[in-house]
Amino acid sequence: MKASTTIFSFGFILLLTLVLVGCGGNNYKGLKKANNGFKVQSVLYHLNDINKAFGTLRNVKNHLNALGDKNINLIIVTHSSGAFTLVDGSQDKRGRSFESTIQTLANRGVKFEICANTIRGKKIDKNKINLNATVVPSGVARVADLQQRGYSYVKP
Repeated sequence: MKASTTIFSFGFILLLTLVLVGCGGNNYKGLKKANNGFKVQSVLYHLNDINKAFGTLRNVKNHLNALGDKNINLIIVTHSSGAFTLVDGSQDKRGRSFESTIQTLANRGVKFEICANTIRGKKIDKNKINLNATVVPSGVARVADLQQRGYSYVKP
């Protein structure tokens, strides 16, 4: 291979790498800056196991504390046994209930969503669904929808 061809190939690869790296960083650069060094975030927490609910809710609280309530748009989507987190009176296997934690997080701006398919399939009494919860047609479809809208996905 001639030296000029090698230099051209190397230069092309370097240019392509710089373009790709530059494109990848543009999404982050365009985000609004928070006061604490982070960027403003839109985050989806996916909860489908009631026995992981306390850990998930603790992660959400820590996430809010790190960013500040005004710097995050946070939605928790529940389905399967995770939906019972939003059913008043439900408890995890350790006997812990969720109502007060949900209310505290809702007061901080967290949105809670519960799957209509799960409500029907598990015969959840609609009168026991936490008042902070919004019913969505499908939990898994909502998860995909939020990801397509640019929400970061977290599954503790």
